[in-house]
Amino acid sequence: MNTRILTTLGFDKVKQLLITYIVTAQGAEEVEQLVPVSEASTIQSWLEETEDGLKVQRLRGGIPIPKLENIRPHMKRIEIGADLNGVELAQVGRVLSTTSEITRFFEDLQDSEIELTRLYNWIEQLVHLPELSRRLKESIDEDGRVTDEASPELKIIRQNIRRSEQTIREQLDGIVRGKNAKYLSDAIITMRNERYVIPVKQEYKGVFGGVVHDQSASGQTLFIEPKQIVESNNRLRQHQIAERNEIERILSELSAELVPYRNEILHNAYVIGKLDFINSKARLGKELRGIVPEISLENHIYFKQARHPLIDQDKVVANDIMIGKEYQAIVITGPNTGGKTITLKTLGLLQLMGQSGLPIPVGEESQMGIFEEVFADIGDEQSIEQSLSTFSSHMTNIVSVLDKVNERSLVLFDELGAGTDPQEGAALAISILDALGSKSAYVMATTHYPELKVYGYNRAGTINASMEFDVDTLSPTYRLLIGVPGRSNAFEISKRLGLDTTIISEAKQIMDGESQDLNEMIADLENRRKMAETEYLEVRHYVDEAENLYRDLKEAYSFFFDEREKEMAKARKKSNELVAQAQEEAEGIISDIRKMQLASGTQGGIKEHQLIDAKSKLTQLHQEETRLEKNKVLKRAKEQKQLKAGDEVIVDTYGQRGTLIRKINTHEWQVQLGILKMAVSEENMTPVAPLKEPTQRVTSIRSAESSHVPNQLDLRGKRYEEALAEVDQYLDAAILAGYPQVTIVHGKGTGALRTGITEYLKNHRSVKGFEFAPANQGGNGATIVKFG
Repeated sequence: MNTRILTTLGFDKVKQLLITYIVTAQGAEEVEQLVPVSEASTIQSWLEETEDGLKVQRLRGGIPIPKLENIRPHMKRIEIGADLNGVELAQVGRVLSTTSEITRFFEDLQDSEIELTRLYNWIEQLVHLPELSRRLKESIDEDGRVTDEASPELKIIRQNIRRSEQTIREQLDGIVRGKNAKYLSDAIITMRNERYVIPVKQEYKGVFGGVVHDQSASGQTLFIEPKQIVESNNRLRQHQIAERNEIERILSELSAELVPYRNEILHNAYVIGKLDFINSKARLGKELRGIVPEISLENHIYFKQARHPLIDQDKVVANDIMIGKEYQAIVITGPNTGGKTITLKTLGLLQLMGQSGLPIPVGEESQMGIFEEVFADIGDEQSIEQSLSTFSSHMTNIVSVLDKVNERSLVLFDELGAGTDPQEGAALAISILDALGSKSAYVMATTHYPELKVYGYNRAGTINASMEFDVDTLSPTYRLLIGVPGRSNAFEISKRLGLDTTIISEAKQIMDGESQDLNEMIADLENRRKMAETEYLEVRHYVDEAENLYRDLKEAYSFFFDEREKEMAKARKKSNELVAQAQEEAEGIISDIRKMQLASGTQGGIKEHQLIDAKSKLTQLHQEETRLEKNKVLKRAKEQKQLKAGDEVIVDTYGQRGTLIRKINTHEWQVQLGILKMAVSEENMTPVAPLKEPTQRVTSIRSAESSHVPNQLDLRGKRYEEALAEVDQYLDAAILAGYPQVTIVHGKGTGALRTGITEYLKNHRSVKGFEFAPANQGGNGATIVKFG
């Protein structure tokens, strides 16, 4: 796509907005290289990434990416054997740590079952280097300083440096605060040439001996290293040299460790830059209140409530812009300052943004097209250097456009044919529009010429439009009116400003009749449009009301259906009880009849098959009560029930009841089975209702806490006295709860706690017996207590 259009429509300014949200060097490169494309598959993938970014922005506030520098030069240097400094290694380390943080962030999104179209694919490309990341993190600070933990030798050297500096300071403190302070210019300790010195008055330079390292500008103060600390300074200097050598060795070693992974590190930085770019698109979309539009391969553009992205979103007037489906050319007429040029630029700029994968400030359900080229001739193109008039410059651009345009082109003309004789300009404008129409190009043009108003009516695939003007306030409303040509408001404005009506009447008579008729026709169209708009708003009100009524009725019907099923279930249950009672009575009657018949020994009474038929009829009166359980809606809702921590389940593999503790991943939970915790797949567990609390065997008053006594007491980590007191209280509560046995978990440890609990249980009057737990339930780390 031609680069001139990017500047003409302000696409470069949109990129400047976008780059303010970028935090990585790689992301900034992505923005710099961004241009509109015309491949549908590429645009679709870019828009899907933007949609994912907007979703993450909405749900999590965006992707957590810190500021990262460009590490490509660093990787190039270590490839040729150079060593990186501390700052450069810290920058590489930030890339590796950011890789881990972003991966954890998206794993959390996956655990939350948040669906994304493209971003998970990018995350899969990240390469984890945990050992290398850990090594850099513990060796290099954020500011590039090599830490004491980088090597044992460096730690010892820095300890020696600190001790030497402490010794020197103590010695110098004794000098500057003692009787010799009178020889000093100031009672301070400073440094010169990386050695500790004191400021001595020039006339007393021989008092302390030692070495003079510097003097003040006036020469009155000498910075002297006293002789008694020369040796200490020498030792400090040796330690500092050793520190520098060790740091160089560490930096060289760390640089060498990066070499085998330089390609992976570079790709990680590239992926993080992509994510930063997607993140910035989402943040721009939030700022513009934009969306990701649908793509129309037929180029049926429909931008609902479109707003220019470079105008304050709280002040810009939104307009519906449609082109391509019912018409391929729009001719906007009307006076200046009404917003015609902004409408042109809005259409073109939003299309460029969409073809660059950016969110655009339009309403939901908007759709964009895909154009191979977007051409525009907008603004004053007068060129002093080339001695070209405004008209000549416009014609030069138009000629260039006509040579390149095709059916996949969008052409935007501002003031088509302006700058020359009105009759000739109007004729040229009509011919140019016809030429573009013959090539099936998509066109939006603005003009002052009234002749083009008629053109919009007479040409197929072309429609008139105008910008609304409020005569009452004498100001434009900036609303686009498609289907209504613009008209001059000079007479109305003059009348409101107080011009004599006689003058206005004479002007109307002088005005060409056809133009007057045309303006009257336009005025009539505007009135009809306003009437239609009023009727539409009224109908819209009733439609909204009908939708609300329909929604309420739907909810009421669903409630009615549920209540009906409940009442029918109750009725069936009651009828079954009545039938069961009648059946029982009938069984007694039939039995009595059979006995009487057998006792009489005669065949003249009731026949056996008659008895069987009677009994069958009574049985058929029974109603099924399980219809509600077979309700597909309820069954589907039951299947979709989500497990949560604290639910009780049967683990099918072991046939044991357990309690869910936490979700490990998408399909596995950690389950508490007795004293054991294990990972179990959701496929191998069945949700069950919680067990009822054990009923009390003795009719006595129970405390409110007894109904919540667990069947296991965990004493691990408790002190001896605290544990025995807790055992005493727990056993009393378990006995009151009616438990036949409980488990006390004391751990193995030194065995002191286990021995103490064993002695206590021997002397407890309610303990029938006790033994260590089986091996698979803790062995001698737990004791099972049985009550008598």
